[in-house]
Amino acid sequence: MNISVQSSLDCGVQRSERSFVHVLVLVLVLVLLSACNPFAPALEDDPAGNVSLITDQKTVEGLFQNFRYAYTFKDTTIYGGMLAHDFVFTYRDYDRKIDESWGRDEEMRITWHLFQNAGSLNLVWNNIVGFSGDSLRSSVTRSFNLTVTFNPSDVIRVDGRVSLDLRRGTAEEPWKITQWRDESNY
Repeated sequence: MNISVQSSLDCGVQRSERSFVHVLVLVLVLVLLSACNPFAPALEDDPAGNVSLITDQKTVEGLFQNFRYAYTFKDTTIYGGMLAHDFVFTYRDYDRKIDESWGRDEEMRITWHLFQNAGSLNLVWNNIVGFSGDSLRSSVTRSFNLTVTFNPSDVIRVDGRVSLDLRRGTAEEPWKITQWRDESNY
């Protein structure tokens, strides 16, 4: 009788193990069929359900939204995607009383260093104070507030204004910045 009880117990354990394996296989099949990675869920839209964080830059406001995203998350890939290949940055050197300019490569290098050295960046775009153009070329002047925090005792706040020239090949393409004139007085 002892042998029969032992064999019944062994059989029950084997069924229990097989059931567990079947459930595990079923869960894995369902995950694979749903093409979903439970360990890397998709990014959600804005909590209000309005807008995603990155846009396709087919609107001027979308370009400014990507600009803010690139600074907030220190993302040079998004930032670089906003600049035309012939991009030029210009600012006024008030000490020397001349305008200084540089191209896209220098802009990317400087921005990369800013992103690497800043603890956080907070860019707020204010009102558009000037706008002209059409569906392929536009000029936008807009004020901004930028807070650059290197560490808690080293915070720089800049309130300024930029004038951006934007271009795209067709109305279906994203806007790109061709000229950035910094009109800030610092």
